[in-house]
Amino acid sequence: MADDKGPSPMEVLRQARSQLAELTGMDAESVSSFERTEDGWALEVEVMELARVPDTMSLMASYQVELDADGQLTGYRRVRRYERGRADAHRPGGR
Repeated sequence: MADDKGPSPMEVLRQARSQLAELTGMDAESVSSFERTEDGWALEVEVMELARVPDTMSLMASYQVELDADGQLTGYRRVRRYERGRADAHRPGGR
């Protein structure tokens, strides 16, 4: 095979969102971080876990998603839950 470089970053994003939705039943609203790793790709994906009225009270979650070099999901875990209208609190050691 002449072109063995793997999927493009946009293809990886699409695959990650699709595979996470299939596994969790929740659609990804956004990708808040994305990076190539030694083993493939690591993303943080934001999903709505529970819709509420008003929308600013909807329950959101951040999922850490890991994919191999071919863009296949190898693992995910929820790392944070928050209300859509809430800003991040200051984290120790951060700016």
